[in-house]
Amino acid sequence: MSQQNVVHPPLEGAKLVIGTIAVSLAVFMNVLDTSIANVSIPSISGDLGVASDQGTWVITSFAVANAISVPLTGWLTQRFGQVRLFLSSIVLFVIASWLCGLAPTLPFLLAARVFQGAVAGPMIPLSQTLLLASYPRSKAPIALSMWSMTTLIAPVAGPILGGWISDNISWPWIFYVNIPVGIAAALATFAIFRDRDSAIRKAPIDTVGLALLVIWVGSLQVMLDKGKDLDWFNSTTIVVLTLIAVIALAFFIVWELTAEHPVVDLSLFKLRNFTGGTIALSIGYGLYFGNLVLLPLWLQTDIGYTATDAGLVMAPVGVFAILLSPVTGKFLPRTDPRKIATAAFLVFALCFWMRSRYTTGVDTFSLMMPTLIQGIGMAGFFIPLVSITLSGLPGHRIPAASGLSNFVRIMCGGIGTSIFSTAWEHRSIVHHAQLVEQANAYNPTFASSVGQMMGAAGLDQSQAYGLYNSMATQQAAQLGVNDLFYLSAGIFVALIALIWITKPERAGGGDSAAAASAAH
Repeated sequence: MSQQNVVHPPLEGAKLVIGTIAVSLAVFMNVLDTSIANVSIPSISGDLGVASDQGTWVITSFAVANAISVPLTGWLTQRFGQVRLFLSSIVLFVIASWLCGLAPTLPFLLAARVFQGAVAGPMIPLSQTLLLASYPRSKAPIALSMWSMTTLIAPVAGPILGGWISDNISWPWIFYVNIPVGIAAALATFAIFRDRDSAIRKAPIDTVGLALLVIWVGSLQVMLDKGKDLDWFNSTTIVVLTLIAVIALAFFIVWELTAEHPVVDLSLFKLRNFTGGTIALSIGYGLYFGNLVLLPLWLQTDIGYTATDAGLVMAPVGVFAILLSPVTGKFLPRTDPRKIATAAFLVFALCFWMRSRYTTGVDTFSLMMPTLIQGIGMAGFFIPLVSITLSGLPGHRIPAASGLSNFVRIMCGGIGTSIFSTAWEHRSIVHHAQLVEQANAYNPTFASSVGQMMGAAGLDQSQAYGLYNSMATQQAAQLGVNDLFYLSAGIFVALIALIWITKPERAGGGDSAAAASAAH
């Protein structure tokens, strides 16, 4: 028996409210954990007696395990049922969080994080599937837009909460906070969904495909995370990891397209809507996430902001996102989702263009205004694009499609982060070289500037040269981020073409939104 034979009626009243809260709590806990540890790495590294670059494996280990387990959602759902798998993910995630907090050494913490990332994989795709099955088809867009707020708030709340906990309590509590949330989500899920499980089909496991998936994703993720530290392709380690990733990916694609029971359904890429929607969403998310990492990093390293203040500059993105997401959900069934997504991409392009005009003397208002406007784009980014991605798919293919779409998006987020941090460093070096190439005693303008520094501040010549160099370094970093903001604006405009190669089906609210969450 297969999943499409099981159709449960929509939930009503209090059950519907509790069910929505249950899946939203689980998703919030999951998404929060992808960002809450980032600002706590110095505390964790110091407490466990390891270097900060070793501490970054706390993030990498979770990301690798999570990226591998997300695309397995479709197969696992067939084997265990949607509700049973979702409930197991929550319970195991709580146990993994507890083990992370207890970790006495770095290897123990990394093992717990791998476990945590692996069990977290199916949680987000399945929360979408359960939510869609709980609402009448006509209400699906509104339900998913309300649900999507949790994934808009969590990435912004993560660094602020993580920094506050590390500063005021101790780092294990960034993991312990998951325990009460997870228990509440698990109890509510069991109470509401226990009689609404999908049918189980004993699909055989594709061991070769799974092994190849682990090899190429693991190699790629480690290569991306350690590339900058090891000077990219000047390092034998990075070259070897890249070759392993490329070869294993090639074998993986060939194997999955020919296997009788593939672990990942790559045939979904034959569908125009799935391919166009997934690529536009994933590249857009990679740009968004890369900039989400770049902006606070620049504020802290070059403008003098604290971690908490940099996090607060990012917070306004949630204002319009939360206010307008329900509006997007309401209008989606009656509107071409491509138009909403196009408008969102133009808003993103505008925000990044505004940021490309920053100077080293940028004020808080100028920093927060593009972030506030970006919330308008966020409200129209995830929901319509995932609606396009899953448009026209039968219900039994949605878990696999949602899992695969999430997987591509997560990988693009990691790639975006690595590319942006490396490109910023490269562009800063180029700009610094250009700024100081005329800095010599034979240049009257430079000699005059040094003379003013020496006269006004009472510096000797070497101190004046040092001050000039530090000013050039700050200016070069500024010009470097401006280049990346400007490039991001251009790419967002170009991505609009991808949106319009799709042809989403206009079938009631349920189909058009059978999705709004794969993005998260």
